[in-house]
Amino acid sequence: MPEKGDRLKTLLHVCCGPCASSCIPRLREEGIDGITLLFANSNIDTREEFEKRKAAAEVLAKAEGVKIETLEYDHGDWLEKVAKGFENEPEKGRRCERCFRYNLAKAAEYAARNGFDAYTTSLTVSPHKVTGMIFAAASAAAPFLEMDFKKKEGFKKSVGRAAELGLYRQAYCGCEFSKAESERRSGK
Repeated sequence: MPEKGDRLKTLLHVCCGPCASSCIPRLREEGIDGITLLFANSNIDTREEFEKRKAAAEVLAKAEGVKIETLEYDHGDWLEKVAKGFENEPEKGRRCERCFRYNLAKAAEYAARNGFDAYTTSLTVSPHKVTGMIFAAASAAAPFLEMDFKKKEGFKKSVGRAAELGLYRQAYCGCEFSKAESERRSGK
């Protein structure tokens, strides 16, 4: 398993531009370079929302001087393989665990096919995500670099950097189920 501080060609799975905005500097602080972003998020409920988040990730990639790759959007596949039968699960429940496995498996496969030394994810920057669940969901198809990006004020830094860059910032994780739960909590 690669260690932090190694000079690695690293793939960063990006859930969104705002979350990833504090991850790139953190990876660099750890001595990790050769960073490429991977936007692979078929969990996002609509093509329009997917495109907004992808555009924000592209702005971030340009600002940070890193490459970005995007995997095909296929929400139907995600619904079938992840959400079917788990539609009523609460946020942080089994549907989320399945979603992490789905997206991280795609990132691991991409990393393995394209000669990356390791991969990691921006998902851990969110205080709304369980880091241990994300780490457990990581696919073994490529070495996973366990980085808890919410540490060292990662979330706070991501909010500031996203505002500085004018990045689109969403109010829910991505799927229609998390959106409905977010709307219920906010009273919409």
